[in-house]
Amino acid sequence: MWGVFSSDLLKIKRKLILFLIVLGPLGVIGLEAVNFGLRYDYLTKIYASDLWSGLLNNVQQLSVVVMLLGVAIITSLMATIEHQTNAWKQVLALPISRTEVYTAKFLFNGLLLFASCILLAFGSVILGIVLGFGTDIPYTGLLKITVFPFLAALPFLAVQIWLAVTFKNQSIALTFGIVYALFSSYTRNAPDWLPLKWPLMMNSFSVITGVVTGLIVLTITLVDFAKRDVN
Repeated sequence: MWGVFSSDLLKIKRKLILFLIVLGPLGVIGLEAVNFGLRYDYLTKIYASDLWSGLLNNVQQLSVVVMLLGVAIITSLMATIEHQTNAWKQVLALPISRTEVYTAKFLFNGLLLFASCILLAFGSVILGIVLGFGTDIPYTGLLKITVFPFLAALPFLAVQIWLAVTFKNQSIALTFGIVYALFSSYTRNAPDWLPLKWPLMMNSFSVITGVVTGLIVLTITLVDFAKRDVN
């Protein structure tokens, strides 16, 4: 599996993928910087009792949509590399099982997205300090707006990898991912059992449910990949 990891690292070196990993959180922080910069007096008055929570809440509302878009785009770009270079036969010829290959792809994509979430946390801290919110940083709040949504979104990561690997035409995977990412912002008042709402909930229920469902979906798609001819 480390061989698959090493191979994927080499493949993305000169691609836009690493740039997108940075662009996502940078874009969110940039938009929030403009938001608070233009409406500083108004927003600081609203969130006067807890400025940091107000900032993190605004960041989270935007970052979930960006993260889900990132899930669709990153997994699609990674799969495109394999499809365009006809590298699947070479990858599957490695002395490891298909199960290990697919699991390695899932973990690699997950690590890229997790790295983007960590960058979002650092960016949020820097923005809060620059805005003059002090250095009493709410680390629990940072965890909730970065790691919790990521874990809750694992089912979507598993589905997007399967779509990207299964269909050579990436418009299918991208369309599906973009539609549910945009729709996710309208699910705040939806029932808690709706998977699209989980990344927005930021609680233990969404994390546990997301991880468990993600593992179930990963297992199902992994079994399908093991039996499928991939070109």
